[in-house]
Amino acid sequence: MASYQLDRRGGHYDDLRAGTIASMLANINRDVKVRRDPFDALDFIPWNEVRELREQAKNEPILLDDPDAQSELLFSKMFPNRNA
Repeated sequence: MASYQLDRRGGHYDDLRAGTIASMLANINRDVKVRRDPFDALDFIPWNEVRELREQAKNEPILLDDPDAQSELLFSKMFPNRNA
């Protein structure tokens, strides 16, 4: 960890390599009906700062100026398989 903070390479790259292998194996055995989206390398590295930034961005609300567009967005997120 200290080596990574000094020259920005090392442990995190090793973790990324291991996460890539784990995601490949998980995607090979993934049931597409249960999980549509493929696994990413960062799904297997919970302590990565990029993952933390992604989680923060997911939790921010999406607010639109048009109330009708906001309603359509909410409807599409709540019922993704329904044609609206």
